[in-house]
Amino acid sequence: MNDKDAYRRLCATERSIPLFSQPWWLDATAGEDNWDVALVERHGRIVATLPYYAERRLGLTLLTQPALTQTLGPWLRPDDGGPAAACTRRDGLVQALIERLPDCHHYAQNWHYSQSGGLPAGKGFRQTTRYTYILPDLSDPQALWNDLQDNIRREIRKAQQRFGIRIRDDLGLAEFLALNRLTFDRQGLPPPHSESLMERLDRTCSARQARRIFIAEDEQGRHHAGVYLIWDENSAYYLMGGGDPQLRNSGATSLCMWEAIRFAATVTRRFDFEGSMLEPVERFFRAFGAIQQPFLRVCRTPSRLLRAALFLRHLND
Repeated sequence: MNDKDAYRRLCATERSIPLFSQPWWLDATAGEDNWDVALVERHGRIVATLPYYAERRLGLTLLTQPALTQTLGPWLRPDDGGPAAACTRRDGLVQALIERLPDCHHYAQNWHYSQSGGLPAGKGFRQTTRYTYILPDLSDPQALWNDLQDNIRREIRKAQQRFGIRIRDDLGLAEFLALNRLTFDRQGLPPPHSESLMERLDRTCSARQARRIFIAEDEQGRHHAGVYLIWDENSAYYLMGGGDPQLRNSGATSLCMWEAIRFAATVTRRFDFEGSMLEPVERFFRAFGAIQQPFLRVCRTPSRLLRAALFLRHLND
């Protein structure tokens, strides 16, 4: 059995491995032949994993993560040892995983926030901190409502009472993508993900009963906003959204997100907004009572030429 097959077997039983690191997700987003995994075994048992997306660009080998994949990074089997022993064990396993990665010109991944301890020194890696926003406990719907900021509650009531908007979850990918395209059209940008990728991912998530699409519709049948939600037993994720810029003042976006959170509370434990580099989007997420959760962006560039090119691009940003 090769490492990839062993990893598939592990993920079939190990519930703590995040959704974005699951083989079915990587098959759908990267393609079955375009990802692999580094494994560490102890006494015949897998104790650490590090999946990666391998691609070739301009003759360079890059180890990254596929489109629409918030995080990859290592998974370490939970251990009952004390804090000091756990830290030593973690550093040893992460280093062992790094040594099992194939040679590449550039490595770059976001690591899941459960792996916040950083990297062993002296391996040429650099790390920066990024943030997502999560609702860590969905068990009390009334508490979730109470934690909303006043402006979000007003927007929800406005959408329902003034605009007569209802949330539909019986529409399909085509209706959602139409709203998603409008969001990028307003900015003069093409959608960052192809329809073929979304169709493949949607088929996979639908087959696993791991996605739901929420679309805000008014009494005239106009679609105001949409949310694409995915989940596993540990967390739901706001994967994508969209909205009609001509109808953006109806409060539908807030109502759509709230209904997605309410649904998520029936199928999982947490809600992950996935964060954003845009300040207005971050403010919107925080207004739902979400807490800021740091995670690591981890990179290494063995290629001197590529390292210099990345440095110059950084200077010009």
